[in-house]
Amino acid sequence: MTSEQIRSITEDEIRCYEEDGVVHLKGFFDTAWIEMLRDKVECVKANPGRLSHDLSKGSDSGEFFTDTFMWHQNDGFRDFIYESPAAAVVAQILRSAKINIVFDQFLIKEPNTDEPTVWHHDLTYWPIRGDQVCTLWLALDDVTEETGSMEFVKGSHRWGQRFHPVAFVDPKKYKTEEPAVPDIDAMRDELDFTRFDYATGDCTIHHGLLVHAAGGNKSYDRRRRAYVTRWAGSDVVYDPRPNIQEMLWDPGMAPGAPLDSDLWPAVVGS
Repeated sequence: MTSEQIRSITEDEIRCYEEDGVVHLKGFFDTAWIEMLRDKVECVKANPGRLSHDLSKGSDSGEFFTDTFMWHQNDGFRDFIYESPAAAVVAQILRSAKINIVFDQFLIKEPNTDEPTVWHHDLTYWPIRGDQVCTLWLALDDVTEETGSMEFVKGSHRWGQRFHPVAFVDPKKYKTEEPAVPDIDAMRDELDFTRFDYATGDCTIHHGLLVHAAGGNKSYDRRRRAYVTRWAGSDVVYDPRPNIQEMLWDPGMAPGAPLDSDLWPAVVGS
């Protein structure tokens, strides 16, 4: 497994992220990283953590499995956080001298999983605030629209709006004051959309306020396994709010404090 980048991030790629809210990067993670993470999928599914869920809501077909904060509990994931190219790539995309890991996550849609991922953005789920927040979504399989690739509303991270976080397990779980995400599908003539096909080892990096969604995995024989890491740059601070996504533990810091902590350590810079 290599920590070296295959190449530098280009200025065009950085501008694409800044303007559209998402950039597609091909082949930045070698086969050894992918095979390690694929092996970990089976380990985690056999021994899920307390923050794991089946998001398919008891559907008769398929499974939409998720678990979070694996890197705190397993050396293989910790190796990825600290030794893979991920943090350095994110630092370049965010133009940030410091990068903190917020958490890691599996998002796995098994074949014949009907459950979609509804329109949402990420940042309002988490007790942090700032502009330099992003998600690196790493494909552990080839991913197409049929198997559940994401669709993004380009530029929606610059709408100046924070939307209510809809819990995938229970839509009524999070009780916050933000307005609901608008009916994006009814606005298709007004908005600009993008979607990517992923080869195994490709990733996208998208902004924490970029509105996005994904369909179910309609394939009968292909898995859609993704290893997702959430990252924060130097302008991001702690923003505790009630009724949002549970973290692995309370970081025990004052509101407005930098994220540097055992829960959210700096991986790049300090």
